[in-house]
Amino acid sequence: MAVYKVTVATGTSEYSGTINYIYLTLIGEAGQSERTVLDNEGLDLYRGAVDEYEITSPVPLGPLRFVRLEKCRYLVEDNWFCRFVSVRTPEGNTHSFPCYRWLVGEVTIELREGPAMKLCDDSLPEFLSHRKRQLDERQQIYRWLAWEPRIPKCLDAKTEKELPQDVRFDNEKQGDFEGSLHYALLELSLKKLAINFGKSWDTLEDFKRIFWRLKSPVAEYVMEHWKEDCFFGFQFLNGSNPTMIQQCRRLPRNFPVRADMVQASLQAGTTLSKEMMAGNIYLMDYAILDGLPANVIQGKQQHLTAPLCLLYEHPDKGLIPLAIQLGQTPGPSSPVFLPSDPPLAWLLSKIWVRSSEFQIFQVLTHLLRTHLMMEVFCVATLRQLPAVHPVYKLLTPHLRYTLEINTRGRSQLISEDGIFKRVSSTGGPAVLLLSQKGYQTLSYESLQPPLDFQRRGVMKLRDYFYREDSLMLWNAIQSYVSGLVSIYYSSDSDVSQDSELQLWIRDITEEGFGDIPQFGLSSELRSRKELVTLLSVVIFTCSVQHAATNNGQFDWCAWVPNTPCTMRLPPPTCKDSVTMEMIMETLPDISQSCMEMAITWHLSRAQPDAIPLGRHTEEYFTEEAAQAEIRKFNETLKEIEQKIKERNQSLALKYEYLKPSRIENSITI
Repeated sequence: MAVYKVTVATGTSEYSGTINYIYLTLIGEAGQSERTVLDNEGLDLYRGAVDEYEITSPVPLGPLRFVRLEKCRYLVEDNWFCRFVSVRTPEGNTHSFPCYRWLVGEVTIELREGPAMKLCDDSLPEFLSHRKRQLDERQQIYRWLAWEPRIPKCLDAKTEKELPQDVRFDNEKQGDFEGSLHYALLELSLKKLAINFGKSWDTLEDFKRIFWRLKSPVAEYVMEHWKEDCFFGFQFLNGSNPTMIQQCRRLPRNFPVRADMVQASLQAGTTLSKEMMAGNIYLMDYAILDGLPANVIQGKQQHLTAPLCLLYEHPDKGLIPLAIQLGQTPGPSSPVFLPSDPPLAWLLSKIWVRSSEFQIFQVLTHLLRTHLMMEVFCVATLRQLPAVHPVYKLLTPHLRYTLEINTRGRSQLISEDGIFKRVSSTGGPAVLLLSQKGYQTLSYESLQPPLDFQRRGVMKLRDYFYREDSLMLWNAIQSYVSGLVSIYYSSDSDVSQDSELQLWIRDITEEGFGDIPQFGLSSELRSRKELVTLLSVVIFTCSVQHAATNNGQFDWCAWVPNTPCTMRLPPPTCKDSVTMEMIMETLPDISQSCMEMAITWHLSRAQPDAIPLGRHTEEYFTEEAAQAEIRKFNETLKEIEQKIKERNQSLALKYEYLKPSRIENSITI
């Protein structure tokens, strides 16, 4: 009898273990082992267990092909999460078979050994058949859905309960997600305040009434400095929407700013024309908001506008605003607001810009550019790449939880009766219209940081910490991906001839992004460089870009006047008519303010089961060459972390959103 030592690892999250019968069979070139029930003396296959068994075979099995696992009901149905199976042969060799799947119901699965294999690397009929069966099964489970026109397609699931167990939140994550918002509401004592819909705060100081429990160092800094022009400019660089500011070489025709209007804000001895030629003038243009129907909340009309904001990088003061127009159509009812105007008029014009920032970063920078775009890659990866494919192994850690958080977002956040409808100016029909407009103008190049920064002309901007950290992380990710790709693709022809990879990119471009013909991503991958760039975009967006726009929501929005979720009066048409009473009646009411604070805390707080960028709690790559690249990537991330830490020591307001230890591997919230 040939005796094989088998180790079986059960998942570590709640309810991963099982009391059901689990049978294991080893399948080799020369035959199969006995079908063996995994039942040691005492308790086994419990949460976190790593159990050892002896599997016997009448004859040596030769090279191992598969590990077959079968789950059969005992007393009650009890799902089981298997992490991996490792097998030590009679000859003393150890083989690892990654699983990382739930076995739900009475089911049989077959696991392949760990080394990544392209289709052309598999010649045995049983391996080819296994690949096909797995993809056929997945394509039945993971189906495309066009949930709305002119928007990225998504997974066909109305609620999270329709999702396969393999892409669901772990039990702890689910409980924390559903409980944290209720906790925030209780912490803020909102039960008394939230009923005050339509009631304005009396003074700006009154906003502190919801600020005394949930807070952060950045949020407290915002509360103290939000009125300052230099801090207003700083947020365009390092706030939750740091990808929109662009250099301005010529004023837009619909923004009639004269040189004499802004001369007092410029450094002595220069002019607006000179500063434009020097590349020191920048623009925030919210034209994409123009014409959108503002939300109606509980019968009360909210308001939107599409501002233009001109900024100047002052050599001493940093980035400061020069002029603001609260609309795209100039005229007597849409004046250009200036720092020299009455202080309340200037303050209200900046508040309007900040409210527009809220709409853009929530719907476009955050929801569209990270969540919705990356779901396309998630669905296509599950549909077109078998678990043994190197690109599947590379991307899987960066797709964790994305399908569930997006499904919840569609049903709970941006649905007809979702949270956005209750608190935001772009709630209701506008959230979809804005997403559609943003999607139609989105380009593949804009998702690549080096090209995006160059296109926007912002490479010279000082104190643009988002840019500095993004580029370091992009280079690290690109180097990591390049190293892994070179292991499995030795030439460009290896890429172009990988039929599974080509079906993957076609599924992405023709199905997922079918409604955006000008996106700029080819439906064919022709070289290693193209593959490295695309995979780097996916990993960067799922991790770094999502962290940059999501993790600071509470910091920038907790002091509600700094980034209002909605505006209850239309923009002022006369500078001299602005009063503090008008400002208070324009800002979110008590109920809306409470909800904004609670929601942004709920969405941006550190997740209790977060897996930082580069960490691999699940070992999909088992070969040493790939593991060496992963170790090298983590060493690079440690160096970046140290550089950011050293830079931050001299800053009054530290930029920490892109410290690798604070970036999650995937979009989980």
